[in-house]
Amino acid sequence: MLASYAIVVRRAAIPTALGALVMVAVGAALVGVKGLVGALLGVAIVALFLGISIVVVGWTARISPPAMMIAALATFLVKIVALAVVVSSLQGTTAFSTRTLGFTAIGCILLWSAAQVVAAMRVKMLYVEPGAKQ
Repeated sequence: MLASYAIVVRRAAIPTALGALVMVAVGAALVGVKGLVGALLGVAIVALFLGISIVVVGWTARISPPAMMIAALATFLVKIVALAVVVSSLQGTTAFSTRTLGFTAIGCILLWSAAQVVAAMRVKMLYVEPGAKQ
């Protein structure tokens, strides 16, 4: 199961990275330097949050594959709260475009989610671990 998860992550990361590059370029072209900084911060926040999920779920899968869903849901809850704290702390800043940050973050999250769904549907995943002790 862990090998299949790694394949899904790799297949989702590539289109997300390409989309992030496009969003950063568009943000810089439309808004200027503040748009560039906002878009880069949006990509960084999403990359950090997705990286946390990958590490936690991958680590949990090695210990107990049935606990993967619990770990995924728990990290999702923690990340939502953390995102609310980050967004509220950025309110009123003029150092970068918060709107560009938001659009870039939402775009990257949607790209990641769609690519992950497509990759998970295409990868052949075993329902039973061969040779596992019962």
